[in-house]
Amino acid sequence: MRVALVVLGLVIAGYGAVLLWENPPVIIIRILVWALVGIVLHDLLFAPVCVALGFAARRLIPGKWWPPIGIAALCSVVLVLLAVPVYSKPGMRPDNMTVLDRDYPLGLWISLAIVWGCAALYISAPYWRALRLRRNRPGSAR
Repeated sequence: MRVALVVLGLVIAGYGAVLLWENPPVIIIRILVWALVGIVLHDLLFAPVCVALGFAARRLIPGKWWPPIGIAALCSVVLVLLAVPVYSKPGMRPDNMTVLDRDYPLGLWISLAIVWGCAALYISAPYWRALRLRRNRPGSAR
């Protein structure tokens, strides 16, 4: 299986090399600039902000809430990054109104509400379970 994956990776890398070879140098330079800007933005902006938020959250959020809040935060970042390309509807054309025909900001907010609602349900589940067990004890008043 490992050998098959290595061969598949080499085939894909070879195809990428052919595509790069066929394109003019201007496109290759644009790809390199785009990649370098991504690395610089990550190292100078995104990583320090994540570290600062992690330190602040460590002091503010109880330890048992860390997993659901961390997962919800990660899902939120992914949803926002996925929404960026279509958020302002850059590909919409008057001659084809079916392209990008949805309300993407509303969709993003609904998705974020579902993610954080699930995190809240996960956090509150032990409290509801304990309340239900207290009510179902023999001799408890109803």
